[in-house]
Amino acid sequence: MLSTRDIQRLGHDLHRPECVLCTAGEVVVSHVGGGVTRLLADGSQRDVLGPGNPTVATNGFAIGPDGSFLCANLLPPGGVWRIRDGEQEPLLTEVDGEPLLSVNFVHADRDERLWISVSTRRQPRARGYRPDVRDGFVVLLDQRGARIVADGLRYTNEARVDPRGRYLYVNETFGRRTSRFVLTNTGLGPRETVAEYGPGTFPDGLEFDQEGGLWITSILSNRVIRIHDRQQTVILEDSDPEHLARIEQAFQAGELERPHMDSVPTTLKSLSSLAFGGPARKTVYLGNLLDDCIYTFPSPVAGAEPPHWHTSL
Repeated sequence: MLSTRDIQRLGHDLHRPECVLCTAGEVVVSHVGGGVTRLLADGSQRDVLGPGNPTVATNGFAIGPDGSFLCANLLPPGGVWRIRDGEQEPLLTEVDGEPLLSVNFVHADRDERLWISVSTRRQPRARGYRPDVRDGFVVLLDQRGARIVADGLRYTNEARVDPRGRYLYVNETFGRRTSRFVLTNTGLGPRETVAEYGPGTFPDGLEFDQEGGLWITSILSNRVIRIHDRQQTVILEDSDPEHLARIEQAFQAGELERPHMDSVPTTLKSLSSLAFGGPARKTVYLGNLLDDCIYTFPSPVAGAEPPHWHTSL
């Protein structure tokens, strides 16, 4: 298992770099102040923001085939916004007559469909940090339009189609499980549990490797877990036992709130996402909730090629 001694830091003065994506030549992270930040190969940084009203509080994002950024707006009025060249426009703000007040994540698959996760219908969203809340959902936006294709989820987080195009994998953070749905001609089939996690693991980000492994990040406990053939292996952990005990007590009592989430007394500051990058996709890049940089470490296995790998930004 890796330790913090194996971790390198990348970037500076980042603004809540919750989500990280890699292309063949760049690393891109979310910028809660209105878009994304590109970390260029020469070491420079470039903010790509869409000034407007509202300012898009980017959480997760996808890279569109035209090089635009499709950003999940975490704060009201929510929605999914397209940002490119200093401009922003709303892409989707409601579905089935329901406003998308707090969107968590957007994934663009190889067929140019968008999968959009909404963690909870509760406002403020901290009211969804409960083991008994099941009001998260997934929206599919394709040529037929937008519709809810999975509902009743336990704080829906990152959602991605696997490299073979058979399933949509979804992390349910406060359900402490990873689920998947078979893709059908019209949407999704029934939910299937892929993995369940014990105390201290709250799955947020997910990605795939070339050997069929599924990688998970856990907020609060700073865990990176690889799942292969249903077996879980902890690749990295940087947690504080006393802090996790307090988190677990609050979670089980239905009392988990923002102050619990915003205070992590460890070197790594609440790992929230991961991406494989570098020339051979054998470097792991880790997003987080509370630091002003991201983290990297060498991977023993190459990541699967994401749909946006060769997109020109």
